[in-house]
Amino acid sequence: MAILKRGLAGEPVKLLQKKLGVEADGRFGPGTETALQDYQKKNGLQVDGIAGPDTFVHMGLFELVLLRTGSRGEAVKKLQQAVGVTADGVFGAGTEKAVRAFQEKNGLEADGMAGPATLAKTNAFKEMTADVVKRSELGAGAGASAGGGAAGEASAEPAPSRSIWGSIKSFFGA
Repeated sequence: MAILKRGLAGEPVKLLQKKLGVEADGRFGPGTETALQDYQKKNGLQVDGIAGPDTFVHMGLFELVLLRTGSRGEAVKKLQQAVGVTADGVFGAGTEKAVRAFQEKNGLEADGMAGPATLAKTNAFKEMTADVVKRSELGAGAGASAGGGAAGEASAEPAPSRSIWGSIKSFFGA
């Protein structure tokens, strides 16, 4: 899943840290986790110290929203409604198939993952502007580096091509 949690590092972590008002070193350590938990508690979100799509939307970090197999929550429900599948809030095989078909129909890379470019085309996510799509691409933020998948994520799936998520690496220690 496209989430940020302790042990990950990269440009998306830096963006989260800036929004939380903590040192933006790009490494998700205990300080970032505590600040995120405080933010989640204060804003009525699930307090787990993990930043996922619903937290990103709530924080206005739309460029970090990436829905893929395993994603859950309100953003997934909104996507499911937009692509015409049962809106249960769980991104499974049926949602992935519908997203691929939507992407093919709209001239997008048909990878089955819904990032800002796909979400913008649905017209259900008005906050997904051309500027947000641009900021979601590798090279749009300082320190972004080309790379493979998100090594520290729960899934071994690679990040979408040109995605800021391609800069995610895991690190050990704090």
